Amino acid sequence: MLSRRRFLATAGAAPAAALFASAGQDGLREITDALARHPGTPEQVARDEDFWFTVQQAFTVDRSIINLNNGGVSPSPRIVQEAMKRHLDFSNQAPVYTMWRVLEPQREAVRAGLARMFGCDAEEVAVTRGASESLQICQNGFDLQRGDEVVTSDQDYPRMITTWQQRERRDGIVLRQVSLPVPAEDPDEVVRRFEAAITPRTRLVHMCHMINLTGQILPVRQVVEMARRRGLPVIVDGAHAFAHFPFTRDELGADYYASSLHKWLFAPHGTGLLYVRRDRIPGLWPLQAAEPRLDANVRKFEEIGTHPAANFLAIAEALGFSEGIGLERKAARMVYLRDRWAHALMRHDRVRMHTSLRPGFACGLANFGIDGIDPGALVSHLFNAHRILATSINHPAVKGVRVTPNVYTTPQEIDVFVAAVEKVIRDGLPAA
Repeated sequence: MLSRRRFLATAGAAPAAALFASAGQDGLREITDALARHPGTPEQVARDEDFWFTVQQAFTVDRSIINLNNGGVSPSPRIVQEAMKRHLDFSNQAPVYTMWRVLEPQREAVRAGLARMFGCDAEEVAVTRGASESLQICQNGFDLQRGDEVVTSDQDYPRMITTWQQRERRDGIVLRQVSLPVPAEDPDEVVRRFEAAITPRTRLVHMCHMINLTGQILPVRQVVEMARRRGLPVIVDGAHAFAHFPFTRDELGADYYASSLHKWLFAPHGTGLLYVRRDRIPGLWPLQAAEPRLDANVRKFEEIGTHPAANFLAIAEALGFSEGIGLERKAARMVYLRDRWAHALMRHDRVRMHTSLRPGFACGLANFGIDGIDPGALVSHLFNAHRILATSINHPAVKGVRVTPNVYTTPQEIDVFVAAVEKVIRDGLPAA
């Protein structure tokens, strides 16, 4: 049997090992020991229910609900919850001392852990309250003049489109939105569509890494390289990508990357990451004012006034938990669960998959529709009749049901979901 030490070495989990001291060694040992007992490729481990049973027990979820909307916000495992409570209790002993002078400096270890996972320098990472805040720092931080153009897609997150539209009203900039195929299985075509929208007035490009509507993974590196040849920066919305499947900063080449940590990293709710390449930091204004001495310091993006330390410090436990599983194994498990329901439903002629099932084009988040069935009505029925949580998507580009299981989801829960949908396909929705 592999020892825990040897397992960490062979599994490429050195970053996780560095976090074990702060991440709750007892809780993580169960996962690493389980993996040591059940070795194999990520695809083999993805089907090993003995291992995933151990992972499932790390969560405190309500099993009377089948939660297939983890793309909105994910529950945190018990060790993350306990860490946050511990830090919060300590904060309240004497906040001006315990929170500001004792706990706040520990944020630097979290910053370092996030940087290791992303493959960048810690001095390029800001810890924020979510992807929306991280992206709005970028969206409002560029000096843009009347008539300057920003290129994005019509499938970007609504709040981010709203932010650009506000700059249109406030500053007179022009937002140009490209239409993307659903699903998009030709990366070159995606790049061509972004490139076709660029004009001499274009000043930057904003794109998703994974589209929240369908789970589509876009060719970030190719778009970044195309834009860089034209001297254009690219803001990347990685809200659904970071800690969902493995990649690094260098694989993307991005200068600006934003993500939420309360989705696929399982961190406390209201936590996020902003990456800004070091030489780009001085040219980006923070969302809230910072002193001039911080002009070149990534911490200027964290200037939000009084804030809790507990939420941010418990990110360390989430990092240890996620890296203890391994991103390759996590991604393989998510694909396995996705394919279990998707292939089952695709046997029916009326089902339309809005997400590619080809490797590399999506992961655990996927979207489907049923001819003749309203997605919103189906989602309501699934919860009211079966206590199944999913989310309906009503967008000009795609109308369907978004399904996002997680590492704590069981195959049996997936099968209950499939059976419930198949009954609707066969019998229709019940009368209101």
